[in-house]
Amino acid sequence: MLVLTRRAGERILIGDDIVVTILETRGDAVRIGIDAPRGVRIQRDEIVQAVSAANQDAMQSSLDAEEAERLLKKSLG
Repeated sequence: MLVLTRRAGERILIGDDIVVTILETRGDAVRIGIDAPRGVRIQRDEIVQAVSAANQDAMQSSLDAEEAERLLKKSLG
């Protein structure tokens, strides 16, 4: 991991077409702007993790429902 210290208004270049600009610092928060080609996905890690966890919960619920249905059919059959 590359660790840099930047001030407001300073930029970080990633490759030839991604620019990260430090917009503002306020206490513990840093506002950044990211300029990247439209095809580059930019996502917040906590959102990706929350969606992944929700998907796993939904999958487990689906598996639990399928198992309950199978057991019900077995006990009635």
